[in-house]
Amino acid sequence: MMPFGGMAARLQRDRLRAEGLGQHDNAIKYLNQDYEALKQQCIESGTLFRDPQFPAGPTALGFKELGPHSSKTRGVEWKRPSELVDDPQFIVGGATRTDICQGALGDCWLLAAIGSLTLNEELLHRVVPHGQSFQEDYAGIFHFQIWQFGEWVDVVVDDLLPTKDGELLFVHSAECTEFWSALLEKAYAKLNGCYESLSGGSTTEGFEDFTGGVAEMYDLKRPPRNMGHIIRKALERGSLLGCSIDITSAFDMEAVTFKKLVKGHAYSVTAFRDVNYRGQQEQLIRIRNPWGQVEWTGAWSDGSSEWNNIDPDEREELQLKMEDGEFWMSFRDFMREFSRLEICNLTPDALTKDELSRWHTQVFEGTWRRGSTAGGCRNHPATFWINPQFKIKLLEEDDDPGDDEVACSFLVALMQKHRRRERRVGGDMHTIGFAVYEVPEEAQGMQNVHLKKDFFLRNQSRARSETFINLREVSNQIRLPPGEYIIVPSTFEPHKEADFVLRVFTEKQSDTAELDEEISADLADEEQITEDDIEDSFKNMFQQLAGEDMEISVFELRTILNRVISRHKDLKTDGFSLDSCRNMVNLMDKDGSARLGLVEFQILWNKIRSWLTIFRQYDLDKSGTMSSYEMRMALESAGFKLNNKLHQVVVARYADNDMGVDFDNFVCCLLKLETMFRFFRSMDPEDTGTAVMSLSEWLLLTMCG
Repeated sequence: MMPFGGMAARLQRDRLRAEGLGQHDNAIKYLNQDYEALKQQCIESGTLFRDPQFPAGPTALGFKELGPHSSKTRGVEWKRPSELVDDPQFIVGGATRTDICQGALGDCWLLAAIGSLTLNEELLHRVVPHGQSFQEDYAGIFHFQIWQFGEWVDVVVDDLLPTKDGELLFVHSAECTEFWSALLEKAYAKLNGCYESLSGGSTTEGFEDFTGGVAEMYDLKRPPRNMGHIIRKALERGSLLGCSIDITSAFDMEAVTFKKLVKGHAYSVTAFRDVNYRGQQEQLIRIRNPWGQVEWTGAWSDGSSEWNNIDPDEREELQLKMEDGEFWMSFRDFMREFSRLEICNLTPDALTKDELSRWHTQVFEGTWRRGSTAGGCRNHPATFWINPQFKIKLLEEDDDPGDDEVACSFLVALMQKHRRRERRVGGDMHTIGFAVYEVPEEAQGMQNVHLKKDFFLRNQSRARSETFINLREVSNQIRLPPGEYIIVPSTFEPHKEADFVLRVFTEKQSDTAELDEEISADLADEEQITEDDIEDSFKNMFQQLAGEDMEISVFELRTILNRVISRHKDLKTDGFSLDSCRNMVNLMDKDGSARLGLVEFQILWNKIRSWLTIFRQYDLDKSGTMSSYEMRMALESAGFKLNNKLHQVVVARYADNDMGVDFDNFVCCLLKLETMFRFFRSMDPEDTGTAVMSLSEWLLLTMCG
C-alpha cells in the first residue's frame, strides 16, 4: 500500500504536471538535483562535483557481468577527463556520429540512437544543452535532458568515468580529447540504475528517449512496397533510423558475415541517395557501425569497383562525408542483408504523408497491480476485464483514406516503465500488448463505466497489437471506422506488476479518456431502531454475551463474531483479529463509550448478515474466500464504486499473499468504506464533492479508522 507521504507527493506531482512540469522547457530535476545550484556551490567552494546519487564505484558499473567480482571490472579506475588527457574538450568541432565508439558494454542499440541524433543539431542540443565546457566555470559537473515515459528530466552527472589501463571502459570518441558522448552514456546509466542495465536493447528505446517521438519497427523480410520512400521521407524529416540483422541462436550474436556485417548488432541509417550507375538509377543507403570500424565489403563499399562507374563529382560528394565505421551499400543489398528497421518519427505521420501535419496526442499513465489491475491478456477471461481501460472516440474519417473504406487512422503506443532498473533484482521487460474493442451502441456515450467480464466474453476485438512482446514498447497504426472504441493494455500473463504509459495519436481530432468508475456509494439511510424493535431472542443472546453492564467490549465482540463464523463451514477465515474488532467498535460506537450497546450491536449484526449473503454470492468458485477480482464485483454489489487506484489500495490492505480475501477482511473493508463515505458526506452537506475539515477532525477520522 502506498504510504500517505508517497500518495501526497504523487498528488503534488500531478498538480505540477498540469502546470507544465515535464515539458522540455520545464524539465523535471532528476532526484531533485539542480544543475545550476550544484555547479555554483562547487565553484564557490573550489571543489569538483562528486555525485552522491550515483557515486563512482562498483554499484554504478553493474551487478552480474559488470558486478564487483567480475573479471571485466577488475582494475577499473574512475578518472576525470583531465586525468586522461592534457586538454579535455566537451565537444570538438561539433557533435558528429564518429564521436560515439562502442566500448566494453553491449549498448550498441543506444549508441546507434545517439549517432542518429547527431544528424539533427536541433534535436541534439535538446539532449546535450549548450554552454558546457571543461574550461569556463568547470566544476566537474554536467547535465543532459532525456525523455522518460511522457516527461523530460534533467540528469546531473559528475565527470568521473570508468577507465581501464588509462582508457575509457565504455563509449568513447574517435577524437580522444572529446567527452560529451561518454558523459551522456553515464547520465543514461544513472537513469537506469547502472551501466550494466544498458546492455542489450532496441534502438527505438534510445530514439524515443532523445526525442519524445514515436518509434515503429519494420520487418525487412516482409516490407511494405514503398520501403525506400518511407526511409527517404523519414531521413528528410529528421527521423532517427536504426537497423539490425536478426540472430537465430546465441552463437550468432555479433558474428561477422562473409561481407563484414555484424549479426545482432545495431546500426544507424544516416543517408539515402539515388545515383546514375551505368545509365540507370541506383538507390544507395549509408549505414554506420557504432564500433567505428568493421565495414561492409560488398558492392559500393570503400574502394569497390562500382564507384568507378558514376560521375566523379558525385562520387567525391558522397565519399567526402564518409567516416570510420560508415559505408554505402545498394538498397537491394540492404533489404537482402538486414532483417529489421526501426524508425523514430518526430511526428507519427511522417512516414505516410508528403506534407507535414500534426497528429493529436493523448498520454495516459497507468499501472498493472497484482490482484486489482493486472488481468493478463484475453486468454484469461476471468481477469482480463480488470485491466485499465481507455476509451477513444473517433470523430472524423481521414482526408485521404487511400481506398473506398471510410476510416480513421490512429497509432497506439504502449510503453512499460523502469524495467531496466529491475534487472538488478532479477526482473526485466514484461511481455506486453493491447486489444481494441468497439463499444456497443447501447453503451456509447456512457461516461466512466469500466466494462465488466461479460462484455469481453461476448465481443471480439476489432484490432490489437501485432504480437505480445517483451520490448519496452509495442506500437501499431490502426484504421477503423468512426465510432467509440476501448483500448485495453495488458501484460501477457496476469498478476505481472508494472507501471506503463499509453500514448494515442489520432490524425483527426478525437476524444480520449481513461474509463474508470466515478467514486460513489449507494448508502441506505442508517437504521433507526430502538430496543423495542429488537426481538427477544436477540436480546437474550446479547444479555448472555454482554453481561450485567449490557455493553460489549472489543474483546467480547471478537469472541462473539469468531464463535458465529466458526459455525459456517463454507467460510475459510482466520477469524476477526483484535484490531478488526477494535475498528468495528470505533466505527459503530455512537456514544463514545468504546463499547457497543444493544442497538449498536443489532445494527452491526444486520450489516454483517447482509454482507455474508454478498460474500457467498461472489465467492464464485465456492472456495470460502473471494479472489481480489471477485471482491471488486462484491464491493459494487454492496453499493461501492471505486476507481482503479482505490481498488489497488483495497487489495494491498485486505488481500492475502495469494490475492484472496476472507470474510473478516471483507467485512472490515466494507465497514471502513461506509464510515469514510458517511463522514465525508457529513462534512459536505451540499454534495459539492469537496469537504473542508479541521486538523482535529482529520486526526479523529484517521486515528479511529
